[in-house]
Amino acid sequence: MTLPRQQNQKKEADIRAKKVPLDLDKMVNTILTSLDDDKAQDVLSIDLVGKTSIADRMIVASGTSGRMVAAMAQHLVTKLKDMGLKPKSEGEKHGDWVLIDTGDVIIHLFRPEVRAFYNIERIWAAPTPGAGDAAQHA
Repeated sequence: MTLPRQQNQKKEADIRAKKVPLDLDKMVNTILTSLDDDKAQDVLSIDLVGKTSIADRMIVASGTSGRMVAAMAQHLVTKLKDMGLKPKSEGEKHGDWVLIDTGDVIIHLFRPEVRAFYNIERIWAAPTPGAGDAAQHA
């Protein structure tokens, strides 16, 4: 027979063990709102489900200068931390290309010239192999 105290401790341990997933749409909306507030340019959201296991969504945006890109990144990291996330980021020092990884969403912030050079949205926005075939045969 288990005592009520032991049952409560077990329930608390189970609750701590279960990580409550953050709503992807809520996270994406927070990111897009922050980028809009910061006057980001050419914002693109790419669905990665079925293309890769590294994330469910990729967001790409541009800032007019390195300083603007770094500021947008700082604002995003702060807002994501406020949501209880632990985003990892790199590139803020130079501001040419900042990468923020939340686990479910990857955010790339670029200066326009750097974005044009790497053109990562061309790679990730391409249709999933085989997806077009199914649509053609339907």
